[in-house]
This record gives sequence, structure tokens and C-alpha cells, in this order.
Amino acid sequence: MLIRHIACVDAEIRSKIRTSEICFAGNRKLKIYGKLSCRSGKRMLRQNRVFFASEQQALLGGYRPCGHCMRAEFVKWKNTEMR
Repeated sequence: MLIRHIACVDAEIRSKIRTSEICFAGNRKLKIYGKLSCRSGKRMLRQNRVFFASEQQALLGGYRPCGHCMRAEFVKWKNTEMR
């Protein structure tokens, strides 16, 4: 389930984070996802931000791991894509 930030109020987002309904954030235009604590992710525009409950969900949506906060996953993804 993809949740767009612009479609929710901040209190609803915080509640979903506390209850672990949201564990990752992504950039809708760049198709990149990462941890909620990522400095790069915190700088993205609200209208481009989407949320995911799991990595699996992000990958199935066509998103790739962030090269900053998820370095090991990014390297694994990159090596898989190069084949």
C-alpha cells in the first residue's frame, strides 16, 4: 500500500509511523526509497514523498534503495540490475 504524503495530514503520518504501518519513505518521481531517518529523504518535496510499510512493497512498486541510508541494499540492487 503506497501512501502519498500530500494526501495525509501530519498527525496521521506520525500515528502510522508509531504503529509501524509506515517504515520507509520514497520519492515518487525518482523512484527511490529509504529509511525515514535519511537526510536525503527529509529534503524531498512533500508532493513527491510516498510511504511504504515494507521494503518488499517499495521494490514491487519499482523503487530502488537509497544509496545513502541503505548502502548495502543499494549495492546488491545495482549488482542485480547490471546483469
